[in-house]
Amino acid sequence: MKQKYTILRDDEKKELVIKEFAELDKEVLSFLCEETYQKEAIEAAIAEGKASVITALRTHNMYPPGLYADKIAESVMVLYNSEGKSEESLSADIFFNDFEFLTKNQPEPEPEPEPAEETEEEAEDIDDLLEDDIETDFDKAPINPINSPLKIAEDESLDVEEET
Repeated sequence: MKQKYTILRDDEKKELVIKEFAELDKEVLSFLCEETYQKEAIEAAIAEGKASVITALRTHNMYPPGLYADKIAESVMVLYNSEGKSEESLSADIFFNDFEFLTKNQPEPEPEPEPAEETEEEAEDIDDLLEDDIETDFDKAPINPINSPLKIAEDESLDVEEET
C-alpha cells in the first residue's frame, strides 16, 4: 500500500499539521487522518531529540510504524530548523510504499550467544523427565459395555411441531 504524509508548518497559527493519505484504490490517494500540534510542543520535542519528536507526533489517530515515524520526525526537524518563509521551508510531502519496505534487504540478525554449559543438576532433571515410568493402572479396568438398549418414553414423540 502506498502512503503519503503531508507536513505543513503554519507560523501564523503557531501549529504543525500532518495529513495522512493512503492508496485505497489504484492510483488514488484517499485522505485518512489529520493531526494538529502546537508549535511550542514540537519545538520542545526537537530540543530533546528525534525520539522525543516521534513520541510527540504519535497519537491514537495517527501512529505510523517506526520506519515511517523516523522519516516524518526527520522532516519535521528539517522544517523547523530551516530559515525563511519559502513554500519548501513550510511544507513537505513524504511518500512510502510498503512493497519497497517489505522487499528491501533486511539487516542480518545478530548471532545468538552460545548457551552456557549445563550444570550437572540440570542434566539430572532432564534425565528424570525422559524416564519411562508410566504407570499402567489405567489398563487394568476396561470400560464395561452397555448391555441395555436405549428406550424412548411413550409420551415423547419424534415428530416435533413448530409453535406459531
